Amino acid sequence: MAVNTPTLDLVKDPADTRGFTLAQLKSLADELRAETIDAVSVTGGHLGAGLGVVELTIALHHVFDTPDDVLIWDVGHQCYPHKILTGRRDRIRTIRQGGGLSGFTKRSESTYDPFGAAHASTSISAALGYAVARDLKAEPGRVVAVIGDGSMSAGMAYEAMNNAGALDKKLIVILNDNDMSIAPPVGAMSHYLAKLVSSKPYRRFRKFAKAVARLFRLETTARKAEEYARGMAVGGTLFEELGFYYVGPIDGHNLDQLVPVLKNVRDMDNGPVLIHVVTQKGKGYPPAEAADDKYHGVSRFNVVTGEQQKGPAGPPSYTKVFAQSLIHEAEKDDRIVAITAAMPSGTGLDLFGDRFPDRCFDVGIAEQHAVTFAAGLAADGMKPFAAIYSTFLQRAYDQVVHDVAIQRLPVRFAIDRAGLVGADGATHAGSFDIGYLGQLPGFVIMAAADEAELARMVATSAAIDDRPSAFRYPRGEGTGVEIPADPAPLEIGKGRIVREGGKIAILSLGARLGEALKAADALAARGLPATVADARFAKPLDEELILRLAREHEALITVEEGARGGFGAFVLHLLAERGALDAGLRIRTLTLPDVFQDQDKPERMYDEAGLNAPHIAAAALSALGLDEEAAALMAAAG
Repeated sequence: MAVNTPTLDLVKDPADTRGFTLAQLKSLADELRAETIDAVSVTGGHLGAGLGVVELTIALHHVFDTPDDVLIWDVGHQCYPHKILTGRRDRIRTIRQGGGLSGFTKRSESTYDPFGAAHASTSISAALGYAVARDLKAEPGRVVAVIGDGSMSAGMAYEAMNNAGALDKKLIVILNDNDMSIAPPVGAMSHYLAKLVSSKPYRRFRKFAKAVARLFRLETTARKAEEYARGMAVGGTLFEELGFYYVGPIDGHNLDQLVPVLKNVRDMDNGPVLIHVVTQKGKGYPPAEAADDKYHGVSRFNVVTGEQQKGPAGPPSYTKVFAQSLIHEAEKDDRIVAITAAMPSGTGLDLFGDRFPDRCFDVGIAEQHAVTFAAGLAADGMKPFAAIYSTFLQRAYDQVVHDVAIQRLPVRFAIDRAGLVGADGATHAGSFDIGYLGQLPGFVIMAAADEAELARMVATSAAIDDRPSAFRYPRGEGTGVEIPADPAPLEIGKGRIVREGGKIAILSLGARLGEALKAADALAARGLPATVADARFAKPLDEELILRLAREHEALITVEEGARGGFGAFVLHLLAERGALDAGLRIRTLTLPDVFQDQDKPERMYDEAGLNAPHIAAAALSALGLDEEAAALMAAAG
């Protein structure tokens, strides 16, 4: 090694680490941790989880022949150190930025990202798929899944483990235990046991002992004795019952322990193995160690003080408005309860939980269970509000259909992060909920145009006792409108006219109403005053309002922050069914584009989607056949 050359500078790809000594690996860990902290301080992003796996990341790439050996991270937000080691260090300060690296693993980004993971609990299933494919093709290679303990709260992980155990495929699962405290204290004895049970002499003796037990017909008793002895010492019984050879727990920050254990497991010939690794979120950065919840996801921050940058004070976020509105309703009705799937702060239910600790339930990363749990509560007369991000609710669609909609149970779905979400990109965008819920008979679906409307929609859902309902709202700050002290419920299926106009009608669903009004201003400046309406409801539609807009205007523009097949499609179906299109109405439906949009600043994403005011106004001009004026308007907008 060159004198004074930082160890990290010697690593262009993981192969460069394979000749390193333990001393060099430890030096690399210090530098990799510092690089991760510095990079995230510039860009913002996920910090605590990545700091917790620095040593594990180094050990895995040192021991295994990645990318030929497959390494899958679950959830992908812990992959920042992995990205730095796998040839992306020069771009790490573009993470979560427009045109930059994704904040999660992404197949199109690197051969070292064999499987994208931005939702949780998928790694073992995917890894088993790789292992089966490897064996069917008679190819060499190991497959490793690193799964966080939070992801182990989802049933899918156990479904995969059960299947892997039955197939007896060579597969390595690393349980990164950094929060659940399911491990006994990690000390010298547990380190010793982990190294012992993964060693070749122990496995050779174990094989011999099993042969003796079979000879004397004692294999069941012997197997149980070994499992329970090891289970009492190191907690492995559950995983052994699922067919995995259990190793651990070991200290995930101790390379002297990690490297030899990983080498032992790498060279095993038996079926699936689970290595239980205990780590600490935020390891090595005191502000993150002291407040791992606040440093899970961070804005830009000062590396020395840990202070995160804050923008100027503005209106409350939609999430906070929802939480405060739900608290208001719950103070009037003790049947109201709230459910979240491992996102109490993200959904605002931490505030509800502070006020009503006995009526707030965090079920872990288990959206399917959350929905059916809510259905059970509703069936017995409670008023459950399931606060789940749009993108995560997709994971429970079967439960929404079978356990809620078919039984017409009054579960209330508070759908946060509806629409585009900026830096989190395609995996977290709430693009599809209007369409996938709108297909279901009996559902009431609302979309808030501003925070006052959101407060009224919370009150509306609280008042609906005969069927399921949902209200969607975006990420970020509201518009600054005044919120009524005691919001009144809306009339089901009724929208509102916000501005009267002439030839053009703009019908907006949700938070693009502000842009629709700006578009109307631009049209009025061209002598074309437009009517602007807020639909409020995607289901049931305000048929009277829509038919009036179609009858009294030459062009109708629908605007929604959702994918094709949603609100605009519902409106088109109604107009076609009622013959409104026969009179020559010119209609345009503005939706999110038919692509998965990568991360960027929200305003740029809306420009790409064609949902800002100039696009709405241009669509109206084009509908009237004024294409040159539409092109000029877009050119002026830049």
